[in-house]
Amino acid sequence: MSIWGKIGGAAAGFVLGGGPLGALVGALAGHFAFDRPADEGVVFSLAMIALSAKMAKADGIVSEVEFAAFKQVVKVPPEDERSVKRMFDFARRDIAGYEAYAAQIAGLYRSKPGVLEDLLDGLFFIAAADDALHDAEIVFLRRVAEIFGLSESAFNRLCAAYGGPCAPDPYALINAEPGDSDADVRKAYLFAVRENHPDTLKGRGVPDEFLAIANEKLARINAAWDTIRKERGLS
Repeated sequence: MSIWGKIGGAAAGFVLGGGPLGALVGALAGHFAFDRPADEGVVFSLAMIALSAKMAKADGIVSEVEFAAFKQVVKVPPEDERSVKRMFDFARRDIAGYEAYAAQIAGLYRSKPGVLEDLLDGLFFIAAADDALHDAEIVFLRRVAEIFGLSESAFNRLCAAYGGPCAPDPYALINAEPGDSDADVRKAYLFAVRENHPDTLKGRGVPDEFLAIANEKLARINAAWDTIRKERGLS
């Protein structure tokens, strides 16, 4: 069974009992199977659905277009697509604002900031699917990053990676500085690769359905390192 078929039961064990995510699942739980206890990957999935739906509302893009972008990074099996789309539409229309969703998600992953950055990365991926980051999306993403407690450098790193109004600095993509030594820059690159490897994301509770994000991010990190390596004459 895919992670989508597990949403009802897993989320009921992990997030129901309050907050907009609980209301989201409670309104639609009948459309999903109740099969096993808490699964952090399911909560990651719910968070991505809720925030990407709210982002669609924020930028005024027709929901079908935004949902198509959502499916480029979120692997939804054909048999689950109608139910996931129903949840996406419910979150988009929900009276609760995106800040309420973001605050609950930040609380759930308070001890795992890497997961929060993974979520923001996924939102950037979806926002940039039409080859542009719109002003309303940038405002939305910046505010979500603030609620998540992510640093300005983390936000700018993702913004630059997806062609936003930030200089596409290869050093920023590996969290290094141009003045760093060759050894420190190489160390930063290796750490960035390790932190964004699909196996590391799985260990943080990111479900298999979202690992396209990790592969895309690794490609950007490796391209940045290749640029830096050639500039510095490193092997």
